[in-house]
Amino acid sequence: MDWRAAEDLACDFLKKKGYRILERNYRTKYGEIDIIARCGKETVFVEVKSGRGKVDPLERIDMKKVRNIEKAAKLYMLQKGLKGPVRVDFVRVTPKGIDHFEGLWLG
Repeated sequence: MDWRAAEDLACDFLKKKGYRILERNYRTKYGEIDIIARCGKETVFVEVKSGRGKVDPLERIDMKKVRNIEKAAKLYMLQKGLKGPVRVDFVRVTPKGIDHFEGLWLG
């Protein structure tokens, strides 16, 4: 499965959970955020990882990646003039299914 198909599946999954997708593939100098969504009053920045091998796709997320997502998220909020709670979630897409990890709170 390619990255775009994985992101499409992740978006559909999040929509079914009540998330409203705001943007996809938002690029900054810190890197790209796969999905930006709203869930209630929270702005949620979602990193999607997919794979079908023996290695868990989430193992490809290191602290440098997390810090860059945090910086990109803060920049997005500033550029859009948004306030309120923010978090980073991870979605893993594999042939076995989709797992959603709600997780890293930013403020």
